Amino acid sequence: MVLLTRITTKGGDGGLTSLGDGRRVPKQHARVEAYGEVDELNAVLGLARMELERDGQLEASVGQDLLTQLGHLQNQLFDVGADLCVPGAAGERLRIPEDYVLRLEEWVAQWNGRLTPLESFVLPAGSPATCQLHHARTVCRRVERAFLRLQDVEGVEAINPRVGIFLNRLSDLLFVMARAAAGPAGERLWQPGG
Repeated sequence: MVLLTRITTKGGDGGLTSLGDGRRVPKQHARVEAYGEVDELNAVLGLARMELERDGQLEASVGQDLLTQLGHLQNQLFDVGADLCVPGAAGERLRIPEDYVLRLEEWVAQWNGRLTPLESFVLPAGSPATCQLHHARTVCRRVERAFLRLQDVEGVEAINPRVGIFLNRLSDLLFVMARAAAGPAGERLWQPGG
């Protein structure tokens, strides 16, 4: 369990921060960038949850399912950050397991099964919750790119490959969640040349 008794440590005043293994690195290090992006994604999911709690237009089961799953995802994103902040091979400390990826795949299939097939691309517009989930999807893609840059810098063997797979599936899930959150207001579809 984490115990935070002091928030201001002044340890980062010189531009360095500590990784999970205690090693000090520059704050712009690729590893710090990657888990910092995960933190931003988590915050955007928090905003999406807030909007869903305010949205009275969604069918109760849809809204509750979205809220429950987003709560799980926020906890899992802390796990992703913990995985990324500790250099080393898989198996050491907290690492993203395969069942996290499998759960995302199940949720994507469940949500997609509730939706009508698309005949056009979806615009990131509509209800505030829909917009926040589309925003989360785009931030998730940025997190995935930061993960790949970290992999380029430190090598494939230094990073849990399941993190990249998890992020890829998560962006798919956020897309179908955004569609589901559109609710009765409906989705806004791209009209080429429009």
